[in-house]
Amino acid sequence: RTGAEPTHIRVSLAARTPGAPRHQLTMVSLRTIVALALLGSTSSFTPITPLPLRGMRSKVMHTSTSTMMAHKQTQAFTQIAQARGGGSTTPGAPAAAMGGVPASLIASEPSKTGAHVGERWTKNTKQLATVGPASSTYAMLEKLFVAGVDVFRLNFSHGGHEEKAELVGIIRQLEANYNHPIGILADLQGPKQRVGVFESETGVVLVEGQKFRFDLDAELGTATRVQLPHPEIVGTLRPGDSLLIDDGKMRMTVIENGEGYVECTVDVGGKISNRKGVNTPTIVTPISPLTKKDREDLEFIKTLDVDWVALSFVQKPGDIQEMKDLIGDLPLKVMAKLEKPSAVTEYLEDIVALCDGIMVARGDLGVEMAVEDVPVIQKRIIRECQRQGTPVVVATQMLESMIESPTPTRAEASDVATAIYDGADAVMLSAESAAGQYPELAVQTQQKIISRVERSPYYRDANDRYSRHRPTEGTSTDAITISARSVAQTVGAKAIIVFTNSGTTVVRASNGRPSVPIIAITTEAKAARSLSLAWGVYSQVLDFNHDLAAQEFEALLGDAVTVATNKGFVTSPNDLVVVTAGIPFGIPGAVNTLRIVSGAGPGSWPRCYDSNGWTLKKKPAESAN
Repeated sequence: RTGAEPTHIRVSLAARTPGAPRHQLTMVSLRTIVALALLGSTSSFTPITPLPLRGMRSKVMHTSTSTMMAHKQTQAFTQIAQARGGGSTTPGAPAAAMGGVPASLIASEPSKTGAHVGERWTKNTKQLATVGPASSTYAMLEKLFVAGVDVFRLNFSHGGHEEKAELVGIIRQLEANYNHPIGILADLQGPKQRVGVFESETGVVLVEGQKFRFDLDAELGTATRVQLPHPEIVGTLRPGDSLLIDDGKMRMTVIENGEGYVECTVDVGGKISNRKGVNTPTIVTPISPLTKKDREDLEFIKTLDVDWVALSFVQKPGDIQEMKDLIGDLPLKVMAKLEKPSAVTEYLEDIVALCDGIMVARGDLGVEMAVEDVPVIQKRIIRECQRQGTPVVVATQMLESMIESPTPTRAEASDVATAIYDGADAVMLSAESAAGQYPELAVQTQQKIISRVERSPYYRDANDRYSRHRPTEGTSTDAITISARSVAQTVGAKAIIVFTNSGTTVVRASNGRPSVPIIAITTEAKAARSLSLAWGVYSQVLDFNHDLAAQEFEALLGDAVTVATNKGFVTSPNDLVVVTAGIPFGIPGAVNTLRIVSGAGPGSWPRCYDSNGWTLKKKPAESAN
């Protein structure tokens, strides 16, 4: 100090020189920074430039990371200073910001975002939110992301192509600003079967026991008949089959069929009016699941920067194959929405095997099947997805009352919790986030339920029981993936880091439900974004050469530890991570390497603190691996 004013010292951090020990720059810099921070109670440290990734061999997904990394480093050094008795270097900034929020956002709205960001990094079950009129601006999408959303759903039942393209652009800008992969799911409308138009604009009222006919005649409907402009349905229905009108509010049974018509008796009466929906739960409709509109939408989706595409009203495996043929070689993940009885009762295993993801679409499923069967079907679908290692989403009416209310019902909270206990990879909000009055609050509420359930010992017990009996394919990949879970638990690792090309190995690791987060490191942005849906997975894109030499792989391990540190999982040089990889890189599903690496990097083991400061303990050569 000089007089009453503190001395300001500018520290410039440069990349290490080629051939220098990996730990040299880090140790010198750390000692210098801690010394500066502890000069006095009023001293402070402000980063001038962010630390480079170890080895300078990697670059993160976007160039907008400087502010974020500088903020994280300030927070990390704050924790060190506080541990030694020093003060905070950034007054007012919440510690939860280690999860990855730019310093500018924390400074402007600490009370609104700081309390929630940390929870993003502690939950395993992912959150999907549907984008709609209530959530289509950058400001609201950012709030939903900070509150916990991992994947945004674009519903192609509503809105035009221009609107969807604009939303994709906004989400990708949000992704760039936070340097965090965000998934986008494009949801096709699927075939909607509806009745024709009535003479009366208000429709007609049918009573129990009366007869009513559906035919192909385009004339206006009356109290005894109406057009059903779907010849494939009329030609398939037989006596005994059921028809549900207006989301199941009315029910009829076919008593006679003929050329171009079916005669029904009304089992549950009510009002039927223009273009009300028709469900046929007892038949497999001989139509393509892709309407003309769906095909046009799919061609447009193929031009967008989206990661998943969902097919509605899947009835059989051929429906999925038809869409995959149209997608071709594009890196689009395919999700089947299970909402037809035949998909669940006859073809479940085959459909799951063909898909990259499954959605339990309980809305139409609850219409076409008995309401008491839906919880059982939900569990069955989740179990099959777990058996095959396919991510599964539970959707529809999860927090329905929050469309108009700031709080959910207790039954809705239990519904979300049940899906999590069942083992769902993700839970979804529909109208709650798309058109509701409280979209941000709905996401926060869902996130709180997730975090609370995952802290429960019952949840961990359920995952442990399942992982002990998880089927494997008997490959080296399975052997190392299972071992990584066990090793991480034994040594108390902070995370499992998986190097991956397409994400296949990461999904297998996720399916094992380890007790620590999984960090997926890939060169492919598409893979990172699609993994936003996988349980317990946090992705980072690094640009590295797949033809790495042995010494270069050591440097890459250092970069991997840096990623874990930046995401807030590794907070001390003594922390351990378990790393798996397939050497050489670039062979999908081939994993043959397992390493334990300390938070100080691959060249140290461990790093301890004593009266002389940080001490580097070199590993014996014979146990380096």
